Amino acid sequence: MRYRTIGRDPATRRTVSVLGLGAIKFGSAVDEPTSFAILDRYVAAGGTFVDTANNYAFWLTGTRGGESESVLGRWRRSRGIGDEITIATKVGDRPVADGLSLDEVAKPSNVEGLAPAVIRQAALDSMERLGTDRLDLLYAHQEDMAVPQRDVVDAFAGLVADGLVGLLGVSNQWAWRVERARALAAAAGVPGYEVLQYQHSYLRRRSDTPGFRTVDGRPGNAGGDLLSYVRAHPELTLVAYSAVLGGAYARGGRPTDPDLDHAGTPTRLAALHRVAEEVGATAHQVALAWLIGGEVPVIPLVGASSVAQLDESLAAVDLELSPRQRATLDAAH
Repeated sequence: MRYRTIGRDPATRRTVSVLGLGAIKFGSAVDEPTSFAILDRYVAAGGTFVDTANNYAFWLTGTRGGESESVLGRWRRSRGIGDEITIATKVGDRPVADGLSLDEVAKPSNVEGLAPAVIRQAALDSMERLGTDRLDLLYAHQEDMAVPQRDVVDAFAGLVADGLVGLLGVSNQWAWRVERARALAAAAGVPGYEVLQYQHSYLRRRSDTPGFRTVDGRPGNAGGDLLSYVRAHPELTLVAYSAVLGGAYARGGRPTDPDLDHAGTPTRLAALHRVAEEVGATAHQVALAWLIGGEVPVIPLVGASSVAQLDESLAAVDLELSPRQRATLDAAH
């Protein structure tokens, strides 16, 4: 396994594996014994960075979520896991009631949001489910335009000041909003967002279609504005979710996401499979290696419903792409 440091403050920064494990379906689509087996294999391979959220996976369980955090908490206690594993979770997008659909939570009034009192209580609830007295990394899961950004910044900073949270992160917000929040934190001399989690993979998604809660596009996609922002600020860490398109690369590279249905997709897929054949790896593994070893390094999150699926992803960590192979992948449009 390979590692990198996220965060700058010696009191809160963490050294994590360059491949993260997404626990989104643990305790729902993936049962508890299988979840434990996947987690055990990940740790045995040197993995140290697990990702969850307080609303995972409400759309599968008909609840408000929390099953993933609870499974992780039981795994931690049963294995004696302590500070050696970094677990990241999220606040702000948990449904306000059981049984809400994905379409229903698209309405901001149907999710918890980012009011200061909600942020603090949600953090305490996540700590209880995870069985810990401190959250290693807490993300603002979605935007909440109803709450002044300064109030959100102060609420997250207050959790750090009280020793309840280490690092702060943000997900699914426009790059300009992230910059504004970080500027507010810097001006106030308080901790701000240092880890950015966005949807990012080798195949490029369209940015011109209406998105979740906005007609202007999809703020959760890592577009050029977000990527250039991270490039200009190497102190930030970019974490990629949907890094392998829900297994599409493993299925022969046939993505079903309509945002990938454009002229550039076949060209990039052809380049991906050409390089995969050269290096004797799967397209899935090459896509992960492209993210991990890029000029702007990315920590991809991979999900797994079996140990075998996880093993394919783990093999990508040691896959080195040559400069020529990277140029082939980058040049495809």
